[in-house]
Amino acid sequence: MARGGKKKSATSRKVNSQSATVVKPKQQQSIFKKSPVHDLLHNFQRVPDQWAGRYVLVMSAVILRAAIGLGGFSGYNVPPVFGDFEAQRHWMELTIHLPVSEWYFFDLTYWGLDYPPLTAYHSYILGKIGSFIEASWFTLNESRGIEIDGIKFYMRFTSIVSELIFYIPAVLSIANSMGKKFNLSRMDQIIISLIIINQPHLILIDHGHFQFNSVMLGLFLYSLIELIKKNYMMASVWFIACINFKQMGLYYSTFIFVFILSQLKSFQELILVGFTVILTQLVILLPFIGDRNNLIQIVTRVFPFHRGLFEDKVANFWCTTNVIVKYRELIDLQNLSKISLAATILAFTPINLMLFFKLRNSKHLTRGLIYGFAGNSLAFYLFSFQVHEKSILIPLIPATLILLIDPTQIDIIQWVNNVGTFSLYPLLKKDDLVLQYAVSNFLINWLIGPKLLLSNQNLLWSIIIKGTYLLMIICHILDYAIIPPARYPDIWVVFNIGISFLGFSLFFLWLNYKVYKLKVE
Repeated sequence: MARGGKKKSATSRKVNSQSATVVKPKQQQSIFKKSPVHDLLHNFQRVPDQWAGRYVLVMSAVILRAAIGLGGFSGYNVPPVFGDFEAQRHWMELTIHLPVSEWYFFDLTYWGLDYPPLTAYHSYILGKIGSFIEASWFTLNESRGIEIDGIKFYMRFTSIVSELIFYIPAVLSIANSMGKKFNLSRMDQIIISLIIINQPHLILIDHGHFQFNSVMLGLFLYSLIELIKKNYMMASVWFIACINFKQMGLYYSTFIFVFILSQLKSFQELILVGFTVILTQLVILLPFIGDRNNLIQIVTRVFPFHRGLFEDKVANFWCTTNVIVKYRELIDLQNLSKISLAATILAFTPINLMLFFKLRNSKHLTRGLIYGFAGNSLAFYLFSFQVHEKSILIPLIPATLILLIDPTQIDIIQWVNNVGTFSLYPLLKKDDLVLQYAVSNFLINWLIGPKLLLSNQNLLWSIIIKGTYLLMIICHILDYAIIPPARYPDIWVVFNIGISFLGFSLFFLWLNYKVYKLKVE
């Protein structure tokens, strides 16, 4: 018996030893060894140095944003209403001087507050801090259009600090979380974080043109982190915060609903998530709840359907095809909103149906999550009502996260990011940010390197990527060298949005194809 017991014990130890050797999955081989970014960061490859690598990443990101901030901004020296820079400053001014009941009613002909309450609270906090430093920056009515160095420095500083608090930590956190799931080395996690954080489109809009999109996107990323952890109530809290900072966060709303619904196992779980959503929304609206007119005004201001199908020149379906079909002359505004709603639903339904059934009984959800958010938000950008050119930032964030799932897709992912930044060029040119546009674009593409940017082995995608880059270069040369004829003053802008729309449409089809081919275990 003793001999048999020893034999059984030895066999058990052998089995345990074998199982221990297969627990740790093999890390993916890094593709970034071919890139300049790896050459810059490889000295931090040792485990004790990896946090130093993150510090270098964050500090370089701050320096880049500060450099971009030395350029122009929206509405600079363009009275009487100026631009987005003045809008953000004005909201700080009005929130610190007026009672909450007047925030959404005050002087709507100037820069009336038209973002949800969390933007108002954010403006209030920054306005209070700024008025403590220099009260004249935010004197009610009298400070309108102020553009002295002090206020410019303070506003630029607030955008960097807001990003350091909300967006950059969220990127580092999700890179760590997804990196472990997909067996990426620590060095690859840092490199991909750098690529995400230093994409020019968000930097140029938030720190050049001037907005606070990074706060909304950071809140979305925290929601995504909780979804990956299957903590659906906390994910709901973060997501409600996201859409209450900027309503454009609703581009993600259909998929988060579809995804959570596919994962809930009981009616009780559905009730808990629903209660969390309602409670979070009530807490955010608490200062306004006592006045029904205030709540109606918030909805009216946040969803301005009277503004029209699209604003300025945006690379979506409606604006691009409007060159041929003058929708606003043929169809009234009410029917246009219904048609765009139907088109949006038609666009996002296939990807949602595929993912709902594929993910319902799956243990591995992250791939579907990222593809789903990218596809849904891009569908909203391409087909929904009242789209701004800056809204392309919303699908580009989950699209870039695909690098954490499959870094070998770097050529396609950076291609769509480059197209996204290119689509913003007319706006950035208006803001006198052409130099910043050129340098930040060169920097991110140089860091990745031409060997990765043009590495696609698929003939069709190789032609698409190289052909798009060629068209973008031609567009820039024409815009620089040839003044558009008086009859067609926007001809180069139309060329820009045509190229961009084609790129976004192809990427949207690619996302649907990836979901169709997605194998769920």
